[in-house]
Amino acid sequence: MGLAIGLFLIPIACTERSEVSTQEDRAVLFDTILEKTMEREAFSPIKNQKLKLDVRANMMRFRDEMIAAETDEKLFNVLMQISNARKDRHLSVSLVKDGLKIKNTEEKHAPIRFAVDYGTPGAFFFFVSDMAKDIGDFTGDAMPRVGDKLMAVNGQPIEEYFDAVEPYHRYSSINGLWWKFAEGLPMRTYRIPPTLEYEKMTCLLERKDGEQVQISLPYLDGRSIEWEGYFKGHGEDRYSGFGLLFSTETYDLYRHDGGKKVLLLDWYGFRENLVADVDRLVAYASEKELLDYALIWDGTRSRGGSKGAYAIQRLSPKPFRTTFGNVRISDITESFIRNKREDYAERKIEDSGVKETIDDGSWLMEWLENDVMQAIEEGKAYSNNVPFKLAHLPRDSDGILQPADDHFRGSLVCLLGPHGGSHLDQFAAMVVDNNLGHTIGMSTGGYSNTWEWEETLVFPISGKPVADFMWSMGHTLRPNGEILEGNPAMVDAYVPVTRENYLTYYDSLLSKALEHLGMN
Repeated sequence: MGLAIGLFLIPIACTERSEVSTQEDRAVLFDTILEKTMEREAFSPIKNQKLKLDVRANMMRFRDEMIAAETDEKLFNVLMQISNARKDRHLSVSLVKDGLKIKNTEEKHAPIRFAVDYGTPGAFFFFVSDMAKDIGDFTGDAMPRVGDKLMAVNGQPIEEYFDAVEPYHRYSSINGLWWKFAEGLPMRTYRIPPTLEYEKMTCLLERKDGEQVQISLPYLDGRSIEWEGYFKGHGEDRYSGFGLLFSTETYDLYRHDGGKKVLLLDWYGFRENLVADVDRLVAYASEKELLDYALIWDGTRSRGGSKGAYAIQRLSPKPFRTTFGNVRISDITESFIRNKREDYAERKIEDSGVKETIDDGSWLMEWLENDVMQAIEEGKAYSNNVPFKLAHLPRDSDGILQPADDHFRGSLVCLLGPHGGSHLDQFAAMVVDNNLGHTIGMSTGGYSNTWEWEETLVFPISGKPVADFMWSMGHTLRPNGEILEGNPAMVDAYVPVTRENYLTYYDSLLSKALEHLGMN
């Protein structure tokens, strides 16, 4: 005799209690997550095709593991895998009050960093990209070198280790997966369980001449590590021949030292201060008579955010079509609209702390309370498509934005890479699809939607809180009409990171940018 749950039969014998309710309760919870995902998720067919992804089948792989998860740690681990089965960088699982308890959530970092050699499609590999200045204190004579290929981690061949850890990574594109995997390799974190049992990180490395060395490194407080500095984040040393003019929270502005008519923007992200910082840039360039200069825009280390179209109106002299977006109609849509209505009443239309719109949000609310509510009443699967979040244009607009009154009039070159995504993906798509400039490097991370919905999962039978779980609520549509999630714009000049060019990578990008501008 059994209890029917959805399409599955759960034996009554599976009701033995554990720290995390019963097997029956966990089975019903899994079926509830699957049902809500199929109803709510804004799936991206183009991403699923590229990744050969069947979301339902991917999630079902973890059903038995979830039923058998009899500790908080095991259940949290399998929930992460279930969530990541959708392959969406934006969607995560997080701990909540009175929910699952993890004994140790402290993250540690081994004194080494890795990057990816993207030189051969289908044969990417990891290599040493930086190390602590005092790494010899831990490794003795077996010193790692930049470019050493990673062959094994903690005695496990890297191919096997990759397969074991991949389900715990959030990603929407293969390049994005490898980039974030490399960043996570030296970290010990409860979000990547296969590393938890080790007190040290043991790495088997292969030199360029084929010699192999093994090193064993402790896990440290990452904030205490003083790095050699081979890894290039933001900073003046990335741009040979350019001098810093000033910095803001949005960008650092550089000018060519040799008098060439070109400025360079090292872009940090599309955050709340973007409008003020871009206005400062245009005012400065106008005052110094620099608006006819060419622009090199470096987004290789950029975060996401909002209002990228505002920046493009001032960085380019050409009209352009913005991104569009929609909402998946489901059981949560009305609640989402109600939440936005409350935010609007408080003049707080925000996403992750960043104001979503240029106006007061009235365009967005008009669309939600009219078009989207009508789609709910008519039982549609999706709302209509409108300029993204109505941030710059009303719902009946064709999405075309004109340059601002004061704007740069020279050529635009954008440097891109898979470090970031989200609104960065949108910025790149607007530049590429509208032919606003020349792009160099690698495509962005490939993850963008309209909104995410987050709610606390509870055991359906016991009612006990479990964890927070997220769903994607709508599509971002590129200016060319394609869904953006898992489908980033391709660059004009592909320059992959490799272990051979790693130390001179930014010099290569900058050289190609100047060459395109006829300034080499």
